[in-house]
Amino acid sequence: MATKDQTDKAARDFIWNIVEIHSQLEDIHKNWAHLLGITEPQWLILMAIDELDEGRGVSGIAVANKLRIHPGFVTNQTKRLESLEFLTRVPSPDDARYVQMSLTQKARTEIAKLSIKRQGLNATLFDGLDGASIDYLNKRLSLLAKNSRLASQKLSIGVL
Repeated sequence: MATKDQTDKAARDFIWNIVEIHSQLEDIHKNWAHLLGITEPQWLILMAIDELDEGRGVSGIAVANKLRIHPGFVTNQTKRLESLEFLTRVPSPDDARYVQMSLTQKARTEIAKLSIKRQGLNATLFDGLDGASIDYLNKRLSLLAKNSRLASQKLSIGVL
């Protein structure tokens, strides 16, 4: 059975591994963005829209929530992406105060051009892991993400 010190050490090691992974993924996102002539945050916004859009467009709030960023920043950056013809912004049919965003054909074409490189990147990134292992890891990371949000909330209100 692990001691408290061993568990604390394992937790610290885990956190530093996450910090390293985050840093490497940030560099990867910067490179993808550079290939399209946009910024890393703009790349992440495009990826979030691509992930969330089910054919009716995506709200700025949904993108902001997915990326954990301020909705005003999403509005500002999506206007720039619209001017670069990477996405369209149209009033929501349910409430004209909101916009629904979708990737343009230009964005889809540019992202598709990167797909071979992305497949190679994923093969390198997940080398040694099969689909079941990645699925297991994703489930555990989802639990950790949920727990980290709870821990953050507790810390901010002084419960911890």
